[in-house]
Amino acid sequence: MIIFNDTKFFCSAYRLCIMRNLPSVLPRTLTSGTRASPGLPDMFEGQSPIHVKNVRSRLRDIVGASTNWRDHVQAMQERKALHTLLAKRQEDLPPRRMKDSYLEVILPLGSQPEIREKYLNVHNSVRFGRILEDLDSLGVLICYTHTKQEMQQRSPLSIVTALVDKINLCQKIIHPDCDIKFTGNVSWVGKTSMEVKMHMLQLQDGNYHPVLDATFVMVARDPENKRPAFVNPLIPESPEEEEVFKQGELNKLKRIEFSTASLLKMAPTAEERNIVHDIFLNTLDTRTVSFQSRKLPPSSVWMEDAKLKGLEICHPEERNIFNRIFGGFLMRKAYELGWATACSYGGSRPFIISVDDIMFQKPVEVGSLLLLSGQVCYTEKNYIQVRVHSEVYNANTREHHTTNTFHFTFISENEVPQVVPKTYGESMLYLDGKRHFTAVMKEI
Repeated sequence: MIIFNDTKFFCSAYRLCIMRNLPSVLPRTLTSGTRASPGLPDMFEGQSPIHVKNVRSRLRDIVGASTNWRDHVQAMQERKALHTLLAKRQEDLPPRRMKDSYLEVILPLGSQPEIREKYLNVHNSVRFGRILEDLDSLGVLICYTHTKQEMQQRSPLSIVTALVDKINLCQKIIHPDCDIKFTGNVSWVGKTSMEVKMHMLQLQDGNYHPVLDATFVMVARDPENKRPAFVNPLIPESPEEEEVFKQGELNKLKRIEFSTASLLKMAPTAEERNIVHDIFLNTLDTRTVSFQSRKLPPSSVWMEDAKLKGLEICHPEERNIFNRIFGGFLMRKAYELGWATACSYGGSRPFIISVDDIMFQKPVEVGSLLLLSGQVCYTEKNYIQVRVHSEVYNANTREHHTTNTFHFTFISENEVPQVVPKTYGESMLYLDGKRHFTAVMKEI
């Protein structure tokens, strides 16, 4: 396994991995130049970059959402009439090309310093949680661009984030005084779902350089956000686009395979059972002949002592265009708790290198009490794998419902203690964290 302790080496190695293994229909996003490579589709013809502050307002215009909380009930009632605009079959919808949904969004941190404070953290770099919010909004707007019908003033579709498949970073620090550009397009389409690939680049020395690549999965539903709705098919136009489309299909199969093998459904593999048993033997107190007497090994921390918790009251300010809590807000809060968990565990500043497998299982209503729990579940040298579980609490029924599970991979400035599970449940968390960590290392 390669441990990237040197920042320049980490970025160069990851960028090389992208270029070799991930063919892209957006060549400009993977180079520092400003022109597309010859022979590839020109995604950029006639495209004007969108200011990041205008993305949410465009989404409100597309669905007819009100900017005032007091009007949200009436606005949602008006959307019911859009049911008649839904397609009965996918075949009734015109096919789209990848470049039809291509968008560029500018976050001008360098040229407009007045917007920096919202994005600035105490370490004088960009808050990654804010970037997650911008990616989520952009992903939805890209999908609405893909499904746009020229004769419809408002879209009958309710497009929401179903899954953050992965976000991989090739740069530890995002500079707060340089312009940022987001690019993206729909890369794969099912019947009612769309995969979106997005890239983030930062302007340095006159050229844009890659910072991260993200893959989101969005789903389309009816105007009341109750049932699935068909979306326009996607037609690849070149061998490169065929490869991207095939990769989207492979990503879907990998997600199914990963879910099928979940430790919540299947027993650990023989190798994993041996890992758990070795940990158990390594923590037995040899001075006693007892299965109950446990002793913490040197340079280790019990898993039960490696967690943090948080609570958020979900105010109307954080609602999305469908008057549920904005998925980007949930990701930001989960990331910030995950970062704090890694920071308190490792004793030094952690840097995010990957986000993966964020499943949006249940919408969060305005007014909910959101409970967040961050847990270090696996460590290896400088790496910390953190799992954040979020659930809503209904004060009237006193019931808890899981809404999301987030997985973050951090690298610390120093080598960190080994996290050690004590119970069987913690051992399953440990193995699940190890699986996610191994998948991330394969990617980079």
